Amino acid sequence: MKQGIHPTWIENAKVVCACGSVFETGSVLPSIRVDICSKCHPLFTGQQKFVDILGQVDKFKKFTEKAAVKGEEKRKIKEARDAKVVIDKTEKPSLKDLLMQARKSLRS
Repeated sequence: MKQGIHPTWIENAKVVCACGSVFETGSVLPSIRVDICSKCHPLFTGQQKFVDILGQVDKFKKFTEKAAVKGEEKRKIKEARDAKVVIDKTEKPSLKDLLMQARKSLRS
């Protein structure tokens, strides 16, 4: 092993969790801050917990709300377009309809 290139090992490094739990472990850093430890992790506690450090859950909720509003607007626009198409078809017969009427009148 080369001398002088490895970090110093600290036997009693302090680990502080966001829940307030403090324990010691070995590390190259004197103190470590963590968000979840074995005392608050859902696997060990059996309780569901949402960890949202960067606000990603709120961002997702806002995105889904905006998507729902836009979806409703698109649905209204589509309904208006469909209603317009139905009105246009009822007022003016299509070329196909005119040809079918002409065939019927020739046969009779």
